[in-house]
Order: sequence, then C-alpha cells, then structure tokens
Amino acid sequence: MRLSTRLLAALLAAGLQACVTQPFSAPQVARSAPRDARPPVVILVSIDGFRADYLQRGVTPNLNALAATGISAAMRPSFPSITFPNHYTLVTGLRPDRNGIVGNRMEDPARPGQVFTMQSDQPFWWGEAEPIWITAEKAGIRTATMFWPGSNVDFGGVRPRDWAQYAGAISDRQRVDGIVDWLRRPAQTRPRFLTLYFDLVDHAGHEFGPDSAKTTEAVAEVDAAIGRLRSELAALGQPATLVIVADHGMAATSPDRTIKLYERIDPKLYRAIAAGPYAGLEPQPGQEAALGEALGQPMPHMTCWPKAAIPPALHYGANPRVPRFVCLAEAGWLILDKPPEPDRPLKAGGAHGYDPAAPDMAALFIASGAGIKPAGKLAGFDNVAVAPLLRALLGLPQDPRLDGDTRPFAGALTL
Repeated sequence: MRLSTRLLAALLAAGLQACVTQPFSAPQVARSAPRDARPPVVILVSIDGFRADYLQRGVTPNLNALAATGISAAMRPSFPSITFPNHYTLVTGLRPDRNGIVGNRMEDPARPGQVFTMQSDQPFWWGEAEPIWITAEKAGIRTATMFWPGSNVDFGGVRPRDWAQYAGAISDRQRVDGIVDWLRRPAQTRPRFLTLYFDLVDHAGHEFGPDSAKTTEAVAEVDAAIGRLRSELAALGQPATLVIVADHGMAATSPDRTIKLYERIDPKLYRAIAAGPYAGLEPQPGQEAALGEALGQPMPHMTCWPKAAIPPALHYGANPRVPRFVCLAEAGWLILDKPPEPDRPLKAGGAHGYDPAAPDMAALFIASGAGIKPAGKLAGFDNVAVAPLLRALLGLPQDPRLDGDTRPFAGALTL
C-alpha cells in the first residue's frame, strides 16, 4: 500500500507538472509599430520650357517611368506661349485673355504709367482669376508652393499656407528638400496640395537652343531631381499624385531669322510692349491709323492684326491689357523692335511665344499616382484642362466658368 501510494503521488505530480509547463517556442521578434497611414497629396510640378519631345532623348528614366504608370500627352500652351501667362492658365483654368496675365510685361489702361513685370506681386495685376491654391485654402485644404508665378500674392488675406519667394540661386536639390520638409510635418500642418518649379531646362533652351547637348544635359539633371523627389516620397511612405507640366516648348532661333520691324515701320509710330516671337505694339498718340495701315501691309514671316481682328483660334484680344496691335512671327523667327545693343549681339539659341499649334511649342504633360489609371499616351489637349484635373484630384467642385474641363482625361481617372 505504501509503495502504491508513493507511485500514485508521483504520477499525479508529473501530470500536474505537464499541465503547467508551456511547450517550447522560438523567441518572438518585437515588431515596430506600423507607421501612420498618410493620405495622398497632389504635387504640381512645372519644368519650364520642357518641350514634349524631350522625353524621347533617352535621358529621362524617371519621367518616362511616371508616364508609363500614368498618362502623358503633348499639351498645347495658350497664347502667348510664354511663362507667366501659361503658368497662371495652368492653375486657374482660364486663358491669358481671361485670367488677366496677358504677357510677361504688360500695361493696364486703368493704371496709366504702371508696368507689370515678372517681379510684380500687387494683387491688382493678379486678381482677375483665382488660382487653385486659393480655392483649396478656402475649402480647408492646406497648400504650399515652392515657386510659382502668382503664389506670393495676397488674395484678400488668403495665400498658400506656406510659400517660398522665387530665387534663381536656390538649387534643384534645395527645391526638392523644401517639398520634402513640408511633407515631414505632422498631419495637422502637412500640406495636401503643393507646387514645385524648375527653370533649368528653359534657361538652357534659350541660351543654347533646344537641339543642343547642353539642353539635353539640363533635361537629364531635372529628371534626376524628379527621381530624388520620388525616392524621398517613398522613404516617407507618402502617397502622391504627381502632375508634371511645362508652360511651353522651345524653338531654335538664329541671327539669320530676324524681322527688323524698325526698318519696315517708322519707329515714331509705335511703342513696343513686347517683342521677340510676337510683338505687342501701342501706337504713339495720334498715330493709330497710320500704324494700322503700315502693319496691314504684307510682311514676310510675320502677320499683324489690330487686337479686335486677332484670329479666334488664339483666344486673345478681348482683355484691355492686350496691346492695340499684335504681330506674330513664324516659328523660329524673331521680331526686333529696335537694333540689338552693340555689346549684346544676337546669337543662335531658342525662344517661345509662337502660335500654340506650332509643334515646337508643345509642352510636357505627365500625371501618375492616386486617382490616375495607367492609360498611357493621350491625345493632345489645351492646357486649360490642367486646373480642372487638379480640382478633381483634390475633391474640389468643378467650375463651369473655366475654359477647360476634365474631358481630355475621360477614362483615365479613378475618382
């Protein structure tokens, strides 16, 4: 009995031990807490002077990758195909004749003696149209602009929540860093719509011409900056829709292709507001009829009109800021309103400002990311469609008063 009792006790003890002893398992590796999911942002990128066919030069792996995962097109600029009017069209959806920025340099009869230049930030000049960052801010969407014409203007006390004053000395790396630093902020102060601007390609195109190896190097350099932006966004875990545009293309020019207006028309008849690929002319007091008669004579490589007779296809001439006469050169030709300065002789290079339908004026357009299907290359469209696209991506209501809509992107949006 004693032995049996001891054996029974031992068996019971072993059974109890088996019940409380945990089976062996491998050590568990501690997992880091998942990063907060970030809502997507929309980044509008301008590469000034990036002609649509620059994508075919074999030096743009990042831009071509974005085009392959989204949509691309050769986009038509608005007339005049120059920087400020088209940058404002891209963010307002209104052509220059309606957005009020009818030139890089202009005058307004309401303010005689004053001249708008690319340094002008007085609200008077910009107030004829509302850019999308103002529309977004009014809707409670936080915005930030790393250089964009008009983005430093006060619209009745409303501006982008964050903005940087343009400075050409700021490198492409610093510009990308500015975007990334804004996106590193906590959710409460992080922008949802941002703009970014590069001007290197435009500078190279003007100085060396669109076909120069120097211009191709500039294209490659900006593509690398886009690649760095993509890498930084990935490291942040920040989903983004990139809408990458240009304001215009670039045509090759030569000292042999000039129209010496001052030799064909008496300089006492006019005052030039703009000259180059197109000219905007104001008659001297009492000389309107004489200037109109002189400009009405056929001239090789150039066509001139009084503003009321500008062809409807150019959508230009109704705004009071448009000069009373406009002349347009053939692509690649330059209108000279006065002789070149002796220390600044003309040389081969590049220019823009020509008819938006000219192939060399076709501008870059790429969109890729949230809300965009990989629909590939689209038919060419007018750049007034970009602002409606941005509205759709940001969830802002469309405005039927705009000159463009989202029809060019039919079938390419997942919104």
